[in-house]
Amino acid sequence: MTGQTSLFPPEPAPDPLLCWLWLSQVLGPASLHAGKVLDAFGGAQEAWEARETEEFRQAAGDTAFKRAAQLDAESFHTLVMQCDALRVRILPFDDPDYPLAFSRIPDMPLVLYCTGDPRWLNESGAVGIVGSRKPTDYGLQAAADIGEALARSGALIVSGLADGLDSEAHRAAVQADVPTVAFLGTAIDKTYPASNAKLRTAIEKGGGAVCSEYPPGYSGRTTGTFLARNRLIAAQSETLCVAEARTRSGTLNTVGHAERLGRPVLAVPGSIYSALSEGTNELLRTHRAEPLCKAADALDILGIGAETAAPAQQRFDPATVSADAQAVYAVLKPTPQSIDALCAAAGLPAGRVLAACTELELMGGAQAQPGRRYIAL
Repeated sequence: MTGQTSLFPPEPAPDPLLCWLWLSQVLGPASLHAGKVLDAFGGAQEAWEARETEEFRQAAGDTAFKRAAQLDAESFHTLVMQCDALRVRILPFDDPDYPLAFSRIPDMPLVLYCTGDPRWLNESGAVGIVGSRKPTDYGLQAAADIGEALARSGALIVSGLADGLDSEAHRAAVQADVPTVAFLGTAIDKTYPASNAKLRTAIEKGGGAVCSEYPPGYSGRTTGTFLARNRLIAAQSETLCVAEARTRSGTLNTVGHAERLGRPVLAVPGSIYSALSEGTNELLRTHRAEPLCKAADALDILGIGAETAAPAQQRFDPATVSADAQAVYAVLKPTPQSIDALCAAAGLPAGRVLAACTELELMGGAQAQPGRRYIAL
């Protein structure tokens, strides 16, 4: 009968992890709608509950809206068991080990898959090293020498486990017996190229991490997955170093992401007669990059080994930030608090709290800690 209240309670939301896997699949990899959905609903369970609404369609887009009706969150139990069997760690957006740096890009992966130790994903001092897949001996030597010196000095080497200079950068960290982080453009259970399987094992056994936004057995669209991976390398890196690159290359695609995210770029100067140095030399000529001649050039930017005291900061004034930032600042403490704790204390959804925390960081009112936790300054 119309007008009667239903005798049945509303359908309970699935487990939060299943909701994150569902939402990630609904939106697809590298979706520019990811940030919009989080801003609108705050989390995956809330998005699942709103999956039939016009608000969800507006945030997720028409294609994802149709896909949401076709996918059942409970069906992702199989993927969870598969990851458990493969010893793959699933890192949804709200996991303490999820990279804080990714929460600041609109096309962040809502779920990350990881082998090895994910705690390094929120360590400071990350430096990306990228370059040609078919480098010269000069490029290989530069990546090896600079990479090892950076690793021994306390920097965290980040790259893409590809042939050539990516591999050389990871290898330099392994030889220095320090962790390194690799981002794949393939499913997490696949190593490409296969010849790097031994290096991958060494990274994992050495305490580092190998990550992908593509689940085990991924069979979706593969065109552009390596270019999409480049945004993660750029986002994870506090500064990006280019050892050798052509003018048209995936390496310069990574540079573009670094510039979009405001990351400093350094480039190894090369021979004017080498096609493989045309890209790096052009970066230097157009002042898109600073010269990278020794590890200290990157260490200075990272602030590693610097003995000079930091200049005194001006006292933060809450009146200079938005209303959301003021609300979050009012509940911040000297001890680290998670995003969930701040949401509960400030009465705001996760998307707005994350934006407020980023604003407070930029204005000197808060500081990010490992595990996506924040303290007041």
